[in-house]
Amino acid sequence: MSGAECGGMPLEVCERLITEASLIKIKLDVRKFGKAVTVVDGLPNDKDILKHIARYLKTKLAAGGTFREEEGRVEIQGDHRHRIKQLFVEELGIPEENIIIMS
Repeated sequence: MSGAECGGMPLEVCERLITEASLIKIKLDVRKFGKAVTVVDGLPNDKDILKHIARYLKTKLAAGGTFREEEGRVEIQGDHRHRIKQLFVEELGIPEENIIIMS
């Protein structure tokens, strides 16, 4: 797998993500004032991995966001559930059966 196949992220980040992520849950959360936030749970609790994934998703989706190291999750502003799943499968090589979109 090369850097191009990894969506431009470092190769070691992609490899660790694929091997350590058993089940990734993508869900929509509504915050105050009715703002939608897409939450990606089930990621490794590694600061470097979460930081790279958050930066990658924010760039690809043209949205703001953050990561929560203690919870192992990434939060992206707006409803991007299906697009995030598509990016994980097509560009990062995560098996589709390991990703669940929750309603």
